[in-house]
Amino acid sequence: MSQTHEIIMSGFGGQGIMLMGQLLTYAGMLEGKEVTWIPSYGPEMRGGTAYCSVIVSEDPIGAPMVSEPSMVVAMNLPSLTRFEGSLQKGGTLIINSSLIDKDATRKDINVFKVPVNEIAAELGNPKVGNMVMLGAIIAAGEPVKTESMLGAFKKMFEKKFANKPELFKINEAAIQRGADFIKK
Repeated sequence: MSQTHEIIMSGFGGQGIMLMGQLLTYAGMLEGKEVTWIPSYGPEMRGGTAYCSVIVSEDPIGAPMVSEPSMVVAMNLPSLTRFEGSLQKGGTLIINSSLIDKDATRKDINVFKVPVNEIAAELGNPKVGNMVMLGAIIAAGEPVKTESMLGAFKKMFEKKFANKPELFKINEAAIQRGADFIKK
């Protein structure tokens, strides 16, 4: 049976929400899947609300809009408040428990609370929190394979990080730590 993943990722500007969406979309393309990515920014951009919707599917995508996602990723409290209700029954909600101390209100969904910021700090770079969350997304919903995500990251950043292999390593470690947190 083919599967379609409709995902909304949301947080405040500067958390790397758009990059998460781009990488997930690119990883889906590397696997030969049908993909869409639609960004949406609040009026303030950095610091304001930012979200994107991503569809990764083995089948043709009829419309790129996501109104009833199968997964919602909330990197901050306003994102949880805004998108929890739109999640389809039986869907997956991933909460950044580093910044959200509130529980989900719904009981008909699967909820994962991931201390994204703490894991990134443990790795020595607070900027890799979005990569921690990407690892969690892959482990919780399997829209793409981890290898494809790492391949997408390398392709997107090979020129920028050509002389900085340590940046590949820390991002790879962040993705793995996010996945491991979900699996445990």
